[in-house]
Amino acid sequence: MTPDQLSSTIISALTSLVEEGAITLPDGVPAEVVVERPKVKEHGDYATNIALQLGKKAGMNPREFAQLLADRLGDADGVASAEIAGPGFLNIRVDARAQGALAPQIVAAGTAYGTSDLYAGQKVNLEFVSANPTGPIHIGGVRWAAVGDSLGRILSAIGAEVTREYYFNDHGVQIDRFARSLLADARGDEAPEDGYGGQYIHDIAQNVLAKHPDAASLPDAEALETFRAEGVDQMFGEIKRSLHEFGVDFDVYFHENDLHESGAVERAIARLEELGMMYESEGAHWLKTSKFGDDKDRVVIKSDGQPAYISGDLAYYLDKRERGFDRCIIMLGADHHGYVSRMLAMCAAFGDTPEVNLEILIGQMVNLVREGQPLRMSKRAGTVLTLEDLVEAIGVDAARYALARYSTDSTIDLDLDLWASQTSDNPVYYVQYAHARLSSIIRNAADLGVVLDESTFDPSLLVVDQEGALLRSLADYPKVVARAAELREPHRVARYLEDTAAAFHKFYDAAHVLPKGDEEPSDLHRARLMLVAATRQTIANGLALLGVHAPERM
Repeated sequence: MTPDQLSSTIISALTSLVEEGAITLPDGVPAEVVVERPKVKEHGDYATNIALQLGKKAGMNPREFAQLLADRLGDADGVASAEIAGPGFLNIRVDARAQGALAPQIVAAGTAYGTSDLYAGQKVNLEFVSANPTGPIHIGGVRWAAVGDSLGRILSAIGAEVTREYYFNDHGVQIDRFARSLLADARGDEAPEDGYGGQYIHDIAQNVLAKHPDAASLPDAEALETFRAEGVDQMFGEIKRSLHEFGVDFDVYFHENDLHESGAVERAIARLEELGMMYESEGAHWLKTSKFGDDKDRVVIKSDGQPAYISGDLAYYLDKRERGFDRCIIMLGADHHGYVSRMLAMCAAFGDTPEVNLEILIGQMVNLVREGQPLRMSKRAGTVLTLEDLVEAIGVDAARYALARYSTDSTIDLDLDLWASQTSDNPVYYVQYAHARLSSIIRNAADLGVVLDESTFDPSLLVVDQEGALLRSLADYPKVVARAAELREPHRVARYLEDTAAAFHKFYDAAHVLPKGDEEPSDLHRARLMLVAATRQTIANGLALLGVHAPERM
C-alpha cells in the first residue's frame, strides 16, 4: 500500500461516513488527504491530521471525529490499525500483506515505476548552461548542466514533453573580446586588457592559423572576423563535446544572432506596441516593466537606434511561446539575480503569467576543495575551474551526483577527496554500492535456485521491521519524483536514494535473503528476493533521473 493508496482509503472512509449521515462536511469530502511518515516509528507506519482539519467544519471535537474515522479505517482492507493521538492525529499501521504487495508491482513496472501523467500534454522549454562560446564551461555552468539535465529527466518522468535548449550567445561585446584575444595571440601580442587568457586561447589561435595561415596578417577588420567566426565555431564544438561526455545533450541550439538578423526583435517590439506596453521618451523606446513589479521601466531601443540587451530577451521569449511551449524555464547563475524581476515583468507584458509561462531559476556558486584548501586555478582555462577539471578529479558519475545533490539555493563546497573516495562516506559510492550489492544478491539467488515468481509470492511473510521500513521507503518514490518535478528540485531524488540505500542495508543486516548451507529455498527467501528486486529497480530508476550509472558490480 502506497501513501496515495492509503489516502484513497481514507477518502473512501470519509465518503461512507458522510453518506451514512455520521458526519456532515459543508465543503464536501476533500479530493486529497495528506498522509506522512511519522518521525517516531513507534507511532505507526503513517499519520494524518485530517481530523484536525475537518473536525470543526463538521461541528465536532477533532478527537470525536478522529474516533469515527479510526473505527471505519480499522475495517478497511490493508489497514492493520488506526489509533488516535494528541488532539486528533491518526496514526495508521498497514498490514504486511497490503504493504508487501507493492514489491511485485514495482518489478512489473520496471523503468516506469515512479512515472506519472502529472504534466501530460504540457510542452516545456528548459534552457540551461548557455555558456558564452568564449572559453571552456566553468564550474558554475557545470552545476547547471547536472541540475538542468536531471530536471529535464524528472519533468519527462511526470509526462511533460521537454525540449532542452542551449542559448548560443554569438552576438555582442564578449564575442568581440574573444576574437581580439585570439588575434593578439596569433600575432604574438599581449592579450587585450579586457580579453581572455589561458592555454585554450593559444590552442584555438593556432588551430585557426593552421586552417588560414595568412589570417593574422590580414587587415584588422578582416582578421578579427576570421578569428571570430573560426574561434567561436571551434570553442562551441569543444563545449558540445564536453557536455556530451558529461551525459548532457541538447535538442535545440538557438543562436542569439539569429534574433537580430531575422527581424524577431522588431516583431516582438511590434507585438508589445499593439498591447500598449511600449512608449517613447528621450529618443528611446521603453517597455513598461515597472507596471509588473520591476523597479523601473527598461529601454528596449536606445536613443541612437541600437537595440538594448533586453530586446533579444523579448524576441527569444516570444519565439519560444510561438513554438508552442506552455512553460519556459530558464536556469541562470547567481550573477543574474537582478534579471529576474525584469524577465518576469516582460512575461506579464506579453499577457502571460509569470511563474507559469516563464520561470527563472537561480543557482549559487560552487567551490572545489582539495585537502581542505579551495582550488582557484585551471591549468587549461588559466582563470576559472572547468568541467574538465571536475571530471578529471572525481569522474562523471560523482560530478553529476554531487552537483545535483544540493538545493540550487545554496553555495556548495565540493570536497574532491571525499567524492573520489570509495567509502560509504561518499554519497554516490554509497548509493551505487547498494545497487551493485542488490544485483549481486539476484545473481547469487539464481545460482541457488531462488527465482522471482509473483504467483508464489506471499507478501504477508515480510513482517520484520526493517522489511516494512524498506517497503515504505519504496512506496515514497513516486511522490518524491513528483515533488522534485513540481518544486524543480532534483536534489530530493538524490537524498531519497541515500535514505533508501540506508534502509536496504539495515534490511540486509537484519534478514538473510538467500539460503545458507544446505538450507532449501523457502517462500520467505522468495518473498525477500522480490523485495530485493523491487529495491534494485527503484534505485536504478532514481539514478537514471540523475544521469548516473547503476553498476552491476563494484
